[in-house]
Amino acid sequence: MTYAGAHFLDDGAEGSTVASARMDALACRELLREGSKSFYAASLLLPGRVRADVYSLYAFCRIADDQVDLSGGPREAVILLRARLEALYAGAMPRGAVERSFAALVRRRSIPYSLPAALIEGFDWDAQERRYETLSDVRAYGVRVAGVVGIMMTLLMGVRSAEALSRASDLGVAMQLTNIARDVGEDARDGRLYLPREWFHEEGLDADIWLANPQFCPQIKRMTERLLDEAERLYRRAESGIAMLPLDTRPAIWAARKIYAEIGAQIRRNGFDSVSQRAFVSKGRKVALIGGAVSSSVFRRGATSLAPLSEAAAFVEAAAHQASLARRTVRARVVWTIELFQRLEEAERASYASHHRKPLA
Repeated sequence: MTYAGAHFLDDGAEGSTVASARMDALACRELLREGSKSFYAASLLLPGRVRADVYSLYAFCRIADDQVDLSGGPREAVILLRARLEALYAGAMPRGAVERSFAALVRRRSIPYSLPAALIEGFDWDAQERRYETLSDVRAYGVRVAGVVGIMMTLLMGVRSAEALSRASDLGVAMQLTNIARDVGEDARDGRLYLPREWFHEEGLDADIWLANPQFCPQIKRMTERLLDEAERLYRRAESGIAMLPLDTRPAIWAARKIYAEIGAQIRRNGFDSVSQRAFVSKGRKVALIGGAVSSSVFRRGATSLAPLSEAAAFVEAAAHQASLARRTVRARVVWTIELFQRLEEAERASYASHHRKPLA
């Protein structure tokens, strides 16, 4: 059992006393501080009333990811994670600091099951070494591993409007596309490919041959640029959503948005070469971006009437309706829940069909 797994599954402690809750919160904070120094620094801009919740959410995401990446059998790890998540939502006694902290967060912030379940589904796609035919397929992956995290973050801040949740998903997907653009070479050397396969076809480049010997070339340059253009489009869409958050939470989210966008800017300065080099943002530049985030958060105003990404729509709806669901009649709740899962299943079938369709001639 890995260190991560021990914290998620079982550390021998039981109950949810005030003392144990504080210990669990400290464990979650340490995971963030050690695992993502940039995000931890940005989180310090958050007000204390939401900071502990953010640590719990991050710790859950990090531990779940580690369980899949560090285990000998990633598919088996996914099955275990799903079983534990289902048990947690069914009211089973949580085990481990992170699981206890996340279970309390789920109850306190009314986080619908479909959001963390989607995150685990994204990890499962990684375990399958799934390939993505279209940009829409890549966005669907980004929604699961990052967009739903943005939605959950927004719930932690007490905001449940569909517009704000949609923009939070946009921001998460933009960040994930930036990650993909930064890691083109590293992922390829690990046998992973996230650039759309149809882009390879359009460029006259065989994806499988390139993956066997990844080299930077004009075709990869153009694909990386296209991906960053899409990320930039989503960063701009996300800005109006940040302005919908409580004023004291905006600087931290602006800081995260600016730091990730700066990674994309560095990739551009590197000539879009993420195969032979890796873009990074210096500590001094991060400090400057974090400082500028405060002024950005004050003067920006929110706009409305942008629909969610089609790949994120069902998850936005689930989060936006969770608060009102408890006030409905039992019959209405059952009907709405069945309809929601039907839409989620249809979306998954469409994604599966797209992924398994015959290659372009």
